[in-house]
Amino acid sequence: MKSPIAISFVLIAAGLSACSDDKKDPAPPVRPILSMLAEPRESIATGFAGTVEAQFSTDLGFQVLGRITARHVSVGDLVKKGQILASIDATALQLAVTQAEADLASAVAKLDLAKLNEQRQKTLVASAASTKEQLETAVQSREAAEATVQQLQASLTKAKEQLTYADLTADTDGVVSAVSAEVGQVVSAGQTVLTIARLEARNAVVDIPDSFDQLTKIGTPFEVTLQANPVIKVSGTVRETTPQSDAATRTRRTKIALNAPPASFRLGSTITATPEAPSDGHIWLPESAVGIADGKTFVWVVNTDTKTVSRKTVETRPSAGGGLDVLSGLEPGQRVASAGVYSLADNQTVRIPDEMPQ
Repeated sequence: MKSPIAISFVLIAAGLSACSDDKKDPAPPVRPILSMLAEPRESIATGFAGTVEAQFSTDLGFQVLGRITARHVSVGDLVKKGQILASIDATALQLAVTQAEADLASAVAKLDLAKLNEQRQKTLVASAASTKEQLETAVQSREAAEATVQQLQASLTKAKEQLTYADLTADTDGVVSAVSAEVGQVVSAGQTVLTIARLEARNAVVDIPDSFDQLTKIGTPFEVTLQANPVIKVSGTVRETTPQSDAATRTRRTKIALNAPPASFRLGSTITATPEAPSDGHIWLPESAVGIADGKTFVWVVNTDTKTVSRKTVETRPSAGGGLDVLSGLEPGQRVASAGVYSLADNQTVRIPDEMPQ
């Protein structure tokens, strides 16, 4: 028979063993994840709505201060190079020309008198009836008179040129796209009165979200469709984009140069621009499925037998329709985690939501 002391030791040892078992770390919880099959897929054709605008436009204004007395064109009117578009009151400019002409006539008369006086002094000096000093004074007077005539001739030329500024003329063929001043309004020199859009080159202007920033690269090809008649299509390439996205909409204003657009692509027409993205059979993944660590891109591949994930390095490039094309590192048919790539660990047990109990 065991003594009571021995029995007590056995019970204490059994209790300590039970406590040790209770303190073992619990198994990590099974993490549910979103996943998708990696399969070849054509690039998503995403269209962006926009309008047709002139590739080049010019703001026109008078070169002198004045009150507008006539405006001969309105928005939408076609204009030719050299055509008079608007006029200002030319009274003050005409008076300046008249004054310049009178000043020049007076200076010419004084020059004629100075020339006669110089010739008279030369005759008197030859006959010893005058001194050389008086002749030199006459020569200086004639030279000064000639300089005054040249100055006033330049002033007259300038006044006549400014008189031509009373008419605002078109410097190129185009269409009036905006009117910024009306008859009776006093405008300062350089103030915009009309805007002329040239018709020989047109842009499709669209706003592209930041998530499609690869489409804003210069030279990216687009197919532009006229919304009023979807049958009419032209090609174009990105020629200009804003360096920063809009703070409110997170989009970037992008201009697509149209290649030989027909007349139906009128200024202001509504269009849809779709990127011309060739289908090259690459596996396509959303950006949320790809992570970056130590300068390398990776995905989490799901082992459907063991229900665990493992990290795999892949090579990707931006897809023209958004998302990423996988160039290498992933085989078609493999299942990958499509979200939460920075919160997973190698060999972590996961559960696909479709397999979760209802």
